[in-house]
Amino acid sequence: MKEPIKVFGNVGSPYTQKILALLRYRNIPYSVSWGDVVHNLSLLNIEPPKPVLLPTLVFKDDNNENICKTDTTPIIRILEKLYINKSVIPNSPVLSFLNYILEDFADEWTTKYMFHYRWYFDEDAENAKKMLVLQHKLNIDNDSLHEFGNVIADRQINRLWVVGSSDETASLIDESYKRYLQLMENHLSQLPFMFGNRPSSSDFGLYGQLTQLVGFDPTPSNIAYKNAPRTVSWVSTMSDLSGLHDKGGIGEFFGIDNHEPDKNLNYFMNNDYGWIDSDDIPNSLKDLFKEIGKVYIPCLIANSKAHHKGDDIWEANIDNSTWKQKTFPYQVKCLNWIKDEFNKLLSSDKDEVIKFLEDTGCEEILN
Repeated sequence: MKEPIKVFGNVGSPYTQKILALLRYRNIPYSVSWGDVVHNLSLLNIEPPKPVLLPTLVFKDDNNENICKTDTTPIIRILEKLYINKSVIPNSPVLSFLNYILEDFADEWTTKYMFHYRWYFDEDAENAKKMLVLQHKLNIDNDSLHEFGNVIADRQINRLWVVGSSDETASLIDESYKRYLQLMENHLSQLPFMFGNRPSSSDFGLYGQLTQLVGFDPTPSNIAYKNAPRTVSWVSTMSDLSGLHDKGGIGEFFGIDNHEPDKNLNYFMNNDYGWIDSDDIPNSLKDLFKEIGKVYIPCLIANSKAHHKGDDIWEANIDNSTWKQKTFPYQVKCLNWIKDEFNKLLSSDKDEVIKFLEDTGCEEILN
């Protein structure tokens, strides 16, 4: 038995929700501390990471010393090496690569939906500035609640343009969110998860952002409840999959035979069951990649070009609208990591990926 992983995060952080749901599904022991990460780490004499991001996880290095990790995508890959049960990375190289793109889309584009709705509309901002403070301290007095809430709201609202949210892009973001929900509805009517009958890391990435869009912020929640009941239900189910694919059985709820415990045991130990075949990907998933190619890939490319030219701000035509935002070095890394994942593939797998991505717009990042 490994020591439980220490998780430091915030209820209103989609990335915290992403990693906690993944830990629950994989039955990986953990403890979570809510609130001020630096303060909570200091209580345990643990040096905080630089920069401090949500969530922060504490692992043991080879010398049994504490080491902090903050980026959920590489954290998930670290967990894959440390724990063998219930992998969330498809064993097919082609599906694994597509899963990587989809997880990146979840982390870097669907979070724009969340940030936009939370701070662009007055009702949502009023909700967020109270709830985010109360999640740190429930028994705070009302005057301090109001004061700290206004500080948070002012800071975040003034940063909307940084991620591209503005009066000019509000319609684009809203339309993309509604299309995304419909695409999720279409896919979930075919499969319970993105790549088959078991959740991948991209499922947890999409789930993390949706916990806020469906369960925290009023405007996107109202849209989802009216237009995407499957997705709303999926978010509720994804929150705790600790019993899924366990020794007791897979569960008829997901349409899988629950009467072969030996096969199920072999499945969750060896990661060889439950994924779709790479040559049998449903159109519903390809349609989701078309949305990625429409909105997120142009963003990645334009940001990378601006970074290499030394431009602090970039603008590009995305979905027939002018998108303008701050240049982010991190998203340059995201683009390079996607290319690295592609370059690891065998030639035959590359050909299969290129064929799948043809006419989605996503193929542009492989040039």
